[in-house]
Amino acid sequence: MVDSIGTWWMWSGFFIFVLAMIAADLLLLGGKQAHKVSLREAGAWSIAWVVIALLFNAALWWYLDGTAGRELANQKSLEFLTGYVIEKSLAVDNIFVWLMIFSYFAVPAEYQRRVLLYGVLGAIVMRTVMVLAGAWLISEFHWILYVFGLLLLATGVKMLVFADHEPDLEKNPALRWMRGHMKVTEQFHEERFFVLREGVRYATPLFLVLVLVEITDLIFAVDSIPAIFAITSDPFIVLTSNVFAILGLRAMYFLLKDVAERFHLIKYGLAFVMMFIGAKMLLVDIYKVPVTVSLAVVAVLIGLSVAASLMIAPREKPAREAG
Repeated sequence: MVDSIGTWWMWSGFFIFVLAMIAADLLLLGGKQAHKVSLREAGAWSIAWVVIALLFNAALWWYLDGTAGRELANQKSLEFLTGYVIEKSLAVDNIFVWLMIFSYFAVPAEYQRRVLLYGVLGAIVMRTVMVLAGAWLISEFHWILYVFGLLLLATGVKMLVFADHEPDLEKNPALRWMRGHMKVTEQFHEERFFVLREGVRYATPLFLVLVLVEITDLIFAVDSIPAIFAITSDPFIVLTSNVFAILGLRAMYFLLKDVAERFHLIKYGLAFVMMFIGAKMLLVDIYKVPVTVSLAVVAVLIGLSVAASLMIAPREKPAREAG
């Protein structure tokens, strides 16, 4: 059984809190009516989500300091912060893929918020299942850490090699299957995923977008969950840091969507982060890299890639031929 600081009331309280935050996100960031989320609105919510995560970490430190001692409080709060920074950084790559999907389908800005809401909900459910499964696997099979390490190392190398490669959605097997097996309308019907035409149910293009977003969430969960387990094996810390990073994804998307191309080199920083964490996991039985060092390395790699992006202009993409 994996050791965890999480008690039954901490788990229960956290899930109640998450549900309340999702409700607030639904009602306040977007409301019930479709509308384009402004940069100011997205910026305010992005800051709010970061502050909420830091307040949670402070409360966790305060509780552990009073019940388990200062050393454990410092350790767990640092693990949470490191995990949160890693997941928040990796989320940027997730946002780039979302942007590509929305651009490919030419989804109007006012319709994107509903897809992103379901995308966040799906990501939270998938992360919860995978965190609990990962914690059990690690407790039962120590060697699984090496599998995770190799996966992260391979993912980092792949990200580095294909950093400038743009996937061709026309060849996406899931999209091709849906188009071949479902009746799909040619136009959007506001925020609806399905419509009825003469008694026949049709999917709208927005439903295809939703499916691709959920598949993307699953792929990124497979990559990011092992990354946080390289920092801590405590499922409570793993899940809470993951979920807090995910909760701010919608706001971060609307904040970055108009300037994403300006951070064109951040994918290289993320690739090196994945390779570093993979190597750290492979060396776990030889040398345990301190959490402070991990946090510093991740912060430096992301910081350098952001600074390089701002100093080096992106290359112009070749114009596609019509037809």
